Amino acid sequence: MTTLSDRPATALLVVDAQAGVVAGAFARDAVVAAINTAVKKARAAGVPVIWVRHANAHLTPGGKAWQIVPELSPALGETMIEKLYPDAFEETGLEEALAREKAGRLIVAGAQSDECIRATLHGAIARGYDVILVGDAHTTEDQTAWGAPPPDKVIAHTNLYWANHRAPGRATGVVKAAELDFGVA
Repeated sequence: MTTLSDRPATALLVVDAQAGVVAGAFARDAVVAAINTAVKKARAAGVPVIWVRHANAHLTPGGKAWQIVPELSPALGETMIEKLYPDAFEETGLEEALAREKAGRLIVAGAQSDECIRATLHGAIARGYDVILVGDAHTTEDQTAWGAPPPDKVIAHTNLYWANHRAPGRATGVVKAAELDFGVA
């Protein structure tokens, strides 16, 4: 259903699964395991895995916090996108990488649910992509001190919101990592 008619392929987008981003995140180990499941399924199906890595004052390029978590290993040849803004499309080469792959359908996992995940979901759908969120493969840290709901509620709300999001000519949805089928459009 993507509005990108010349893009029949699917890509898995792993957003900010970095040591410093998920260190204090809710259900960190279970989420990283679910991301790993999605990555393995994508690779087995020949679906490109595109990694996104954020940089800021706390995530200094080359530093330990900036690295992808050790449980996840980008494979040789997989694209790594560096970003400075929550939306992985903003001032990055993501769109060009997806065009090379002819990807019009994105499967999204990573962190943080309430910032970079939501911004990237919206950035993708606004650009014409079909976008599926892996509901058990995204997380966030506790921001209740600043008035946010507890992280489990943020994740649940993000899943509810994305499962019901609509845009003309585009598909959205939420699926668990164990239920991912890269052969299903």
